[in-house]
Amino acid sequence: MDAYFTEIEKLIHVVKEKESACIKEAAQIIVQRLQKGGIIQLFGCGHSQLLAQEAFYRAGGLVPVRPIFIEPLALHAGAIASSINEKDPAIIEQHKKQFDFRENDICIVISTSGRNSAPIDAALLAKNANVLVLSLQSLEYREQATRHHSGLRLEEVVDHVINTHIPIGDGVLHAQNMQYAPASTVIGSLLLNALFSEVIEEIAKTSTELPIFVSNNVDSDWSHNEIMIANYQDRIDFT
Repeated sequence: MDAYFTEIEKLIHVVKEKESACIKEAAQIIVQRLQKGGIIQLFGCGHSQLLAQEAFYRAGGLVPVRPIFIEPLALHAGAIASSINEKDPAIIEQHKKQFDFRENDICIVISTSGRNSAPIDAALLAKNANVLVLSLQSLEYREQATRHHSGLRLEEVVDHVINTHIPIGDGVLHAQNMQYAPASTVIGSLLLNALFSEVIEEIAKTSTELPIFVSNNVDSDWSHNEIMIANYQDRIDFT
């Protein structure tokens, strides 16, 4: 257990030192787009889809966040099947109706390896819609060849990369020649929340009404959440 905490602490130090500037730059652009009516859309497959859900309807989190759900890419729909489907060059085309990119939107594509077809096609779809595209990925995987027919990897498609620095194979510990103790979800969640915190702090400089959800599990006036939902319910399904 102690070894895992140690390795996670090392990674936190690395991403704070190396990704802070990128996060601040991305946050500035995101704020400008949100203020013009855009929303943040998140896409991921398998465990990366869990990160897209992490940011959605979150107490203390940003309101204008929409996860893009594609059922065959979800773990609960079949873990092995989701892994196969994220490599399918036709999966995004088959589920284009799940995407709704509009002017001033931001798309964050989450993919640790950045090599599979589905996240790359999702990024290309967003780019073709003139949407700002960011990736949350580990550039440690750059030596791994893409599985996309174009020959491109995710970092070659998007506008900005937030590098998780996760080692190839995800695990940060080793025993008997086996890699274990995955870190991508922990670090990915940390970076997403750091980015959105920076966005909120920037908005707070010029606005008195912050697009943040108040927790439903504390005694408080929930009218703020109702107002926030009303502001975005034409773009995001909160039901």
